[in-house]
Amino acid sequence: MTEHRHVRLFRNGRNQAVRIPVEFELPGNEAIIHREGERLVIEPIRKRGLVALLKTMKPIEPGIPEIDDAVPKPEDVI
Repeated sequence: MTEHRHVRLFRNGRNQAVRIPVEFELPGNEAIIHREGERLVIEPIRKRGLVALLKTMKPIEPGIPEIDDAVPKPEDVI
């Protein structure tokens, strides 16, 4: 069930602002805001961990590629 709460809008410098009641607090200190028609939607920015990042990556090709360069002999190294 969606909760509703009457809030007041105010000015903060040149920006319009709204105080978010404690029961609607978002985690973290950053959010994304966008419009859906006449609605404003505020969503928290989820911090992604290493596992989430790795899941988005393409798997690497198996095996080690062939290398044409031969290893120099110790007497050939200056």
